[in-house]
Amino acid sequence: MAVRKKRLLATTILSMLLFSAVAAVQPVNSEETNLLSSASFIAMPEEYINYTIASINGTLWAKIDGTYPLHIQFETEQEYMWDATLPLVYPTPPDTTNIIVKMNETELSWSNYTEIYPYALHHTAIGDWSMINCTIYPIPEYFTLKIHYEHPIMLINGSYTFLYDLNISPYLSPYSNQSTAYFTMRMETNYTSLHVNTIALDETLTPINYATTRDDMAEIITFQIVSEYSKPLLGDILITFITSNAPSVVEFSYLLIILPIAVIATLIARIAYRRKHAGTRLGKNSSAPRTP
Repeated sequence: MAVRKKRLLATTILSMLLFSAVAAVQPVNSEETNLLSSASFIAMPEEYINYTIASINGTLWAKIDGTYPLHIQFETEQEYMWDATLPLVYPTPPDTTNIIVKMNETELSWSNYTEIYPYALHHTAIGDWSMINCTIYPIPEYFTLKIHYEHPIMLINGSYTFLYDLNISPYLSPYSNQSTAYFTMRMETNYTSLHVNTIALDETLTPINYATTRDDMAEIITFQIVSEYSKPLLGDILITFITSNAPSVVEFSYLLIILPIAVIATLIARIAYRRKHAGTRLGKNSSAPRTP
């Protein structure tokens, strides 16, 4: 079978939401490698993202299970390249653990891509994320990727905040012009003031409506995001909420401002006290003549 050989920089670009071709973030020195043709497209008409939010030893964690059915499409009819390889990277939030990557139920090995290339970071609205990498070989025309990972939830300005990276544009084309992301969040913690927004590159927030149901153990929140080819995309998913034990912004700001001022005031008072008493002792011990 004739297989095109191209350098890694010519590989098909996948989304930073799910996986991206390594060339999208960092050139890799290698011999010529069998890769997907630049005329190919990755279609993902739908994806399913399940979150479980739970407290573990007093810390809130997010457990994520993503399911991504993918289809390799070609712009023109050609022989499918069964021997092609697809090197991929995936961005992970800070302190991510318990990472499992599967293709069609087969677990794939992965490594820390950012450890090899320290500047290979993925920028989000709440910080830069490191990335892992793996390789798909051989590549079926249809396959499903499943990714599980867990990470602690950040506390920002008094609210618990987490982000799901939804850069879907590389999956959209004239051949697959719509993709729907289905989100399900299981809240195994008491919370208030939950907000679901999309956040664009310019940090514009767009509120997203969600539905709430409940079972015996938790509240379940569901919503979906529809992305279309050649139409403006809403951006990543940003979720914030408050729990009863989360410190408020006022308390946090108060401590940051008042404590340094109190320390400085105490130091000034001590210096003034010492100077005053040093002057008094000096006056009593002086040998200058006194008037009767």
